[in-house]
Amino acid sequence: MRRIFAAAIGLMISAAAHAQDWPQHAVTLVVPFGAGGSADLTARIFATHLQARLGAPFVIDNKGGAGGSIGAGFVAKAPNDGYTLLVGTVSSNAVNAALYTRLAYDLDRDFQPVSLLVRFPNLLFVNPTVPATSVAELIDYLKVNPGKVNYGSSGIGTSSHLSSVMFQLATGTEMTHIPFRSTSEVVNSMIGGHIQLGIDSMTTTIPHAQSGAVRALAVTTPQRSPLMPNLPTIGETLPGYEAIAWQGLFAPAGTPRPIVDRLATEAKRILEMPDVADSLKAVGAEPAPMPPDAFAAFTRAERAKWKEVVRVSGVRID
Repeated sequence: MRRIFAAAIGLMISAAAHAQDWPQHAVTLVVPFGAGGSADLTARIFATHLQARLGAPFVIDNKGGAGGSIGAGFVAKAPNDGYTLLVGTVSSNAVNAALYTRLAYDLDRDFQPVSLLVRFPNLLFVNPTVPATSVAELIDYLKVNPGKVNYGSSGIGTSSHLSSVMFQLATGTEMTHIPFRSTSEVVNSMIGGHIQLGIDSMTTTIPHAQSGAVRALAVTTPQRSPLMPNLPTIGETLPGYEAIAWQGLFAPAGTPRPIVDRLATEAKRILEMPDVADSLKAVGAEPAPMPPDAFAAFTRAERAKWKEVVRVSGVRID
Protein backbone atom coordinates (compact mmCIF):
# COMPACT_ATOMS: atom_id res chain seq x y z
CA MET A 1 0.00 0.00 0.00
CA ARG A 2 2.82 2.38 0.89
CA ARG A 3 4.49 1.63 -2.44
CA ILE A 4 1.26 2.38 -4.35
CA PHE A 5 0.79 5.61 -2.42
CA ALA A 6 4.41 6.61 -3.02
CA ALA A 7 4.07 5.82 -6.72
CA ALA A 8 0.93 7.96 -6.96
CA ILE A 9 2.66 10.86 -5.24
CA GLY A 10 5.60 10.42 -7.58
CA LEU A 11 3.34 10.62 -10.63
CA MET A 12 1.69 13.79 -9.32
CA ILE A 13 5.06 15.41 -8.69
CA SER A 14 6.25 14.37 -12.15
CA ALA A 15 3.12 15.80 -13.80
CA ALA A 16 3.50 19.07 -11.92
CA ALA A 17 7.14 19.33 -12.94
CA HIS A 18 6.20 18.60 -16.56
CA ALA A 19 3.62 21.38 -16.47
CA GLN A 20 6.16 23.77 -14.99
CA ASP A 21 8.53 23.07 -17.92
CA TRP A 22 5.74 23.24 -20.51
CA PRO A 23 5.85 24.55 -23.19
CA GLN A 24 9.37 23.84 -24.42
CA HIS A 25 8.54 24.10 -28.12
CA ALA A 26 5.74 25.22 -30.44
CA VAL A 27 2.13 24.52 -29.50
CA THR A 28 -0.46 23.97 -32.25
CA LEU A 29 -3.89 25.52 -31.87
CA VAL A 30 -6.22 23.69 -34.26
CA VAL A 31 -9.16 25.74 -35.56
CA PRO A 32 -11.76 23.37 -37.06
CA PHE A 33 -12.90 25.98 -39.60
CA GLY A 34 -11.28 27.98 -42.37
CA ALA A 35 -9.28 31.17 -41.90
CA GLY A 36 -11.24 34.38 -41.51
CA GLY A 37 -14.11 33.03 -39.43
CA SER A 38 -14.96 33.87 -35.83
CA ALA A 39 -13.19 30.82 -34.35
CA ASP A 40 -10.08 31.75 -36.32
CA LEU A 41 -10.25 35.33 -35.01
CA THR A 42 -10.60 34.16 -31.40
CA ALA A 43 -7.75 31.67 -31.79
CA ARG A 44 -5.38 34.26 -33.24
CA ILE A 45 -6.04 36.76 -30.45
CA PHE A 46 -5.57 34.01 -27.88
CA ALA A 47 -2.44 32.59 -29.54
CA THR A 48 -0.75 35.99 -29.69
CA HIS A 49 -1.14 36.53 -25.96
CA LEU A 50 -0.29 32.95 -24.97
CA GLN A 51 2.92 33.20 -26.97
CA ALA A 52 3.85 36.45 -25.23
CA ARG A 53 3.05 35.09 -21.77
CA LEU A 54 4.51 31.59 -22.08
CA GLY A 55 7.50 32.27 -24.33
CA ALA A 56 6.85 29.59 -26.96
CA PRO A 57 5.27 29.83 -30.42
CA PHE A 58 1.53 29.13 -30.65
CA VAL A 59 0.76 28.19 -34.24
CA ILE A 60 -2.71 28.27 -35.80
CA ASP A 61 -3.64 25.25 -37.93
CA ASN A 62 -6.94 25.63 -39.79
CA LYS A 63 -8.48 22.20 -40.44
CA GLY A 64 -11.95 23.00 -41.74
CA GLY A 65 -14.66 20.70 -42.99
CA ALA A 66 -17.61 18.56 -41.87
CA GLY A 67 -18.95 21.16 -39.47
CA GLY A 68 -15.73 21.25 -37.49
CA SER A 69 -15.47 17.49 -37.02
CA ILE A 70 -12.31 17.09 -39.14
CA GLY A 71 -10.26 19.42 -36.97
CA ALA A 72 -11.79 18.07 -33.76
CA GLY A 73 -11.07 14.51 -34.84
CA PHE A 74 -7.45 15.41 -35.50
CA VAL A 75 -7.00 16.76 -31.97
CA ALA A 76 -8.86 13.82 -30.44
CA LYS A 77 -6.14 11.51 -31.78
CA ALA A 78 -3.19 13.81 -31.01
CA PRO A 79 -0.68 13.08 -28.24
CA ASN A 80 -1.95 14.31 -24.87
CA ASP A 81 1.20 16.24 -24.03
CA GLY A 82 -0.18 19.78 -24.19
CA TYR A 83 1.28 20.57 -27.60
CA THR A 84 -1.88 20.12 -29.68
CA LEU A 85 -5.01 21.99 -28.58
CA LEU A 86 -8.43 22.66 -30.10
CA VAL A 87 -10.37 25.90 -30.28
CA GLY A 88 -13.67 24.03 -30.32
CA THR A 89 -17.08 25.47 -31.01
CA VAL A 90 -20.70 24.73 -30.25
CA SER A 91 -20.70 22.82 -33.54
CA SER A 92 -17.59 20.68 -33.15
CA ASN A 93 -18.02 19.98 -29.43
CA ALA A 94 -21.78 19.93 -28.88
CA VAL A 95 -23.97 19.74 -32.00
CA ASN A 96 -22.00 17.16 -33.98
CA ALA A 97 -22.51 14.44 -31.37
CA ALA A 98 -26.21 14.43 -32.22
CA LEU A 99 -25.95 15.36 -35.87
CA TYR A 100 -23.56 12.74 -37.25
CA THR A 101 -24.46 9.06 -37.19
CA ARG A 102 -20.73 8.27 -37.38
CA LEU A 103 -18.25 10.55 -35.67
CA ALA A 104 -14.52 9.91 -35.49
CA TYR A 105 -14.35 11.02 -31.87
CA ASP A 106 -16.27 10.76 -28.60
CA LEU A 107 -16.74 14.06 -26.78
CA ASP A 108 -16.62 12.51 -23.31
CA ARG A 109 -13.84 10.02 -23.98
CA ASP A 110 -11.49 11.97 -26.24
CA PHE A 111 -11.42 15.55 -24.92
CA GLN A 112 -10.45 17.40 -21.79
CA PRO A 113 -12.37 20.71 -21.60
CA VAL A 114 -10.01 23.51 -20.54
CA SER A 115 -11.98 26.76 -20.57
CA LEU A 116 -14.84 28.49 -22.29
CA LEU A 117 -13.42 31.48 -24.18
CA VAL A 118 -16.23 33.54 -25.71
CA ARG A 119 -19.96 33.57 -26.28
CA PHE A 120 -21.65 35.64 -28.96
CA PRO A 121 -24.86 35.99 -30.91
CA ASN A 122 -25.36 34.98 -34.47
CA LEU A 123 -26.61 37.69 -36.78
CA LEU A 124 -29.55 37.31 -39.18
CA PHE A 125 -28.51 39.15 -42.33
CA VAL A 126 -29.64 39.30 -45.95
CA ASN A 127 -28.43 40.43 -49.33
CA PRO A 128 -29.53 44.07 -49.78
CA THR A 129 -31.53 42.98 -52.83
CA VAL A 130 -33.93 41.06 -50.56
CA PRO A 131 -37.02 43.27 -50.07
CA ALA A 132 -37.13 42.93 -46.28
CA THR A 133 -35.98 45.34 -43.58
CA SER A 134 -37.40 43.43 -40.59
CA VAL A 135 -37.86 39.86 -39.44
CA ALA A 136 -41.61 40.07 -40.07
CA GLU A 137 -41.08 41.31 -43.64
CA LEU A 138 -38.52 38.56 -44.23
CA ILE A 139 -40.96 35.88 -43.08
CA ASP A 140 -43.62 37.24 -45.44
CA TYR A 141 -41.11 37.21 -48.31
CA LEU A 142 -40.03 33.63 -47.58
CA LYS A 143 -43.62 32.42 -47.45
CA VAL A 144 -44.38 33.69 -50.94
CA ASN A 145 -41.07 32.33 -52.27
CA PRO A 146 -40.82 28.79 -50.84
CA GLY A 147 -37.50 27.13 -51.68
CA LYS A 148 -36.34 30.04 -53.81
CA VAL A 149 -34.11 31.72 -51.24
CA ASN A 150 -30.60 30.32 -50.74
CA TYR A 151 -29.16 30.56 -47.26
CA GLY A 152 -25.52 30.00 -46.43
CA SER A 153 -23.87 28.47 -43.39
CA SER A 154 -20.32 27.80 -42.26
CA GLY A 155 -20.94 24.06 -42.61
CA ILE A 156 -23.58 21.38 -42.20
CA GLY A 157 -24.46 21.07 -38.53
CA THR A 158 -22.80 24.30 -37.45
CA SER A 159 -24.66 26.73 -35.23
CA SER A 160 -25.25 28.90 -38.30
CA HIS A 161 -26.88 25.96 -40.09
CA LEU A 162 -29.05 24.86 -37.18
CA SER A 163 -29.95 28.45 -36.28
CA SER A 164 -31.38 28.71 -39.80
CA VAL A 165 -33.15 25.35 -39.45
CA MET A 166 -34.68 26.59 -36.19
CA PHE A 167 -35.80 29.75 -38.00
CA GLN A 168 -37.49 27.72 -40.75
CA LEU A 169 -39.24 25.49 -38.21
CA ALA A 170 -40.43 28.48 -36.19
CA THR A 171 -41.77 30.30 -39.25
CA GLY A 172 -43.04 27.43 -41.38
CA THR A 173 -40.87 28.57 -44.28
CA GLU A 174 -38.61 26.70 -46.70
CA MET A 175 -35.18 27.73 -47.96
CA THR A 176 -32.31 26.04 -49.83
CA HIS A 177 -29.15 25.37 -47.83
CA ILE A 178 -25.73 26.17 -49.31
CA PRO A 179 -22.95 25.07 -46.91
CA PHE A 180 -19.50 26.68 -46.87
CA ARG A 181 -16.34 26.17 -44.80
CA SER A 182 -16.35 29.46 -42.88
CA THR A 183 -18.41 32.55 -42.12
CA SER A 184 -16.17 34.67 -44.34
CA GLU A 185 -17.07 32.45 -47.30
CA VAL A 186 -20.76 32.89 -46.48
CA VAL A 187 -20.41 36.67 -46.50
CA ASN A 188 -18.34 36.70 -49.69
CA SER A 189 -20.91 34.53 -51.44
CA MET A 190 -23.70 36.85 -50.35
CA ILE A 191 -21.81 39.92 -51.55
CA GLY A 192 -21.30 38.08 -54.84
CA GLY A 193 -25.06 37.54 -55.12
CA HIS A 194 -25.03 33.73 -54.83
CA ILE A 195 -26.98 33.48 -51.56
CA GLN A 196 -29.64 35.72 -50.10
CA LEU A 197 -29.68 34.95 -46.37
CA GLY A 198 -27.45 33.88 -43.50
CA ILE A 199 -27.62 33.43 -39.73
CA ASP A 200 -23.99 33.38 -38.75
CA SER A 201 -21.30 34.77 -36.48
CA MET A 202 -21.80 38.39 -35.50
CA THR A 203 -18.05 38.60 -34.92
CA THR A 204 -17.27 38.22 -38.61
CA THR A 205 -20.37 39.81 -40.14
CA ILE A 206 -20.52 43.11 -38.22
CA PRO A 207 -18.09 45.04 -40.47
CA HIS A 208 -20.02 44.02 -43.57
CA ALA A 209 -23.33 44.98 -41.97
CA GLN A 210 -21.93 48.34 -40.91
CA SER A 211 -20.61 49.01 -44.42
CA GLY A 212 -23.96 48.11 -46.00
CA ALA A 213 -22.55 45.18 -47.96
CA VAL A 214 -25.15 43.02 -46.19
CA ARG A 215 -28.31 44.06 -44.33
CA ALA A 216 -28.55 43.07 -40.67
CA LEU A 217 -32.07 42.29 -39.46
CA ALA A 218 -31.74 40.78 -35.97
CA VAL A 219 -29.59 38.92 -33.45
CA THR A 220 -30.21 35.40 -32.13
CA THR A 221 -29.66 36.06 -28.41
CA PRO A 222 -32.47 36.66 -25.88
CA GLN A 223 -31.26 40.24 -25.34
CA ARG A 224 -30.16 42.85 -27.83
CA SER A 225 -26.43 43.23 -28.39
CA PRO A 226 -24.79 46.28 -26.75
CA LEU A 227 -22.78 46.61 -29.94
CA MET A 228 -25.91 47.16 -32.07
CA PRO A 229 -28.61 48.16 -29.55
CA ASN A 230 -31.04 49.32 -32.21
CA LEU A 231 -31.06 45.88 -33.82
CA PRO A 232 -33.92 43.70 -32.51
CA THR A 233 -33.68 40.08 -31.47
CA ILE A 234 -35.36 37.38 -33.55
CA GLY A 235 -37.25 36.50 -30.36
CA GLU A 236 -39.03 39.85 -30.43
CA THR A 237 -40.87 38.55 -33.51
CA LEU A 238 -40.64 34.81 -32.76
CA PRO A 239 -40.99 34.42 -28.97
CA GLY A 240 -38.69 31.73 -27.57
CA TYR A 241 -36.19 31.78 -30.43
CA GLU A 242 -32.63 31.68 -29.05
CA ALA A 243 -29.29 30.47 -30.42
CA ILE A 244 -26.00 31.38 -28.74
CA ALA A 245 -22.69 30.44 -30.32
CA TRP A 246 -19.55 29.82 -28.28
CA GLN A 247 -15.91 28.84 -28.56
CA GLY A 248 -13.71 27.15 -25.99
CA LEU A 249 -10.34 25.55 -25.48
CA PHE A 250 -10.00 21.75 -25.42
CA ALA A 251 -7.05 19.38 -25.00
CA PRO A 252 -6.84 15.66 -25.82
CA ALA A 253 -8.09 13.50 -22.96
CA GLY A 254 -5.34 12.52 -20.56
CA THR A 255 -3.44 15.80 -20.89
CA PRO A 256 -1.72 16.32 -17.50
CA ARG A 257 -4.05 18.22 -15.21
CA PRO A 258 -1.38 20.76 -14.21
CA ILE A 259 -1.09 21.78 -17.89
CA VAL A 260 -4.88 21.97 -18.20
CA ASP A 261 -5.12 24.13 -15.07
CA ARG A 262 -2.29 26.36 -16.24
CA LEU A 263 -3.99 26.89 -19.60
CA ALA A 264 -7.30 27.67 -17.90
CA THR A 265 -5.59 30.20 -15.63
CA GLU A 266 -3.86 31.85 -18.57
CA ALA A 267 -7.13 31.94 -20.53
CA LYS A 268 -8.83 33.80 -17.69
CA ARG A 269 -5.98 36.27 -17.35
CA ILE A 270 -5.87 36.94 -21.09
CA LEU A 271 -9.63 37.38 -21.44
CA GLU A 272 -9.64 39.81 -18.50
CA MET A 273 -6.98 42.02 -20.12
CA PRO A 274 -8.74 45.31 -21.03
CA ASP A 275 -7.39 45.42 -24.59
CA VAL A 276 -8.43 41.82 -25.27
CA ALA A 277 -11.88 42.28 -23.74
CA ASP A 278 -12.40 45.51 -25.68
CA SER A 279 -11.28 43.97 -28.99
CA LEU A 280 -13.65 41.03 -28.52
CA LYS A 281 -16.59 43.18 -27.44
CA ALA A 282 -15.98 45.40 -30.47
CA VAL A 283 -16.99 42.48 -32.69
CA GLY A 284 -19.89 41.33 -30.52
CA ALA A 285 -18.13 38.60 -28.52
CA GLU A 286 -18.50 38.24 -24.75
CA PRO A 287 -15.38 37.00 -22.90
CA ALA A 288 -16.54 34.12 -20.70
CA PRO A 289 -13.69 32.12 -19.10
CA MET A 290 -14.62 29.05 -17.02
CA PRO A 291 -12.57 26.61 -14.92
CA PRO A 292 -12.16 23.15 -16.52
CA ASP A 293 -14.80 21.35 -14.42
CA ALA A 294 -17.40 24.09 -14.92
CA PHE A 295 -16.67 24.11 -18.65
CA ALA A 296 -17.10 20.33 -18.80
CA ALA A 297 -20.56 20.67 -17.19
CA PHE A 298 -21.40 23.50 -19.60
CA THR A 299 -20.52 21.41 -22.66
CA ARG A 300 -22.64 18.49 -21.41
CA ALA A 301 -25.65 20.82 -21.02
CA GLU A 302 -25.06 22.25 -24.49
CA ARG A 303 -24.97 18.77 -26.03
CA ALA A 304 -28.33 17.95 -24.43
CA LYS A 305 -29.91 21.18 -25.72
CA TRP A 306 -28.69 20.81 -29.30
CA LYS A 307 -29.51 17.10 -29.36
CA GLU A 308 -33.15 18.11 -28.97
CA VAL A 309 -32.85 20.73 -31.74
CA VAL A 310 -31.35 18.14 -34.09
CA ARG A 311 -34.07 15.63 -33.18
CA VAL A 312 -36.88 18.09 -33.90
CA SER A 313 -35.24 19.33 -37.10
CA GLY A 314 -34.81 15.81 -38.47
CA VAL A 315 -31.34 16.73 -39.80
CA ARG A 316 -28.92 13.79 -39.70
CA ILE A 317 -25.64 13.19 -41.51
CA ASP A 318 -24.23 9.72 -42.28
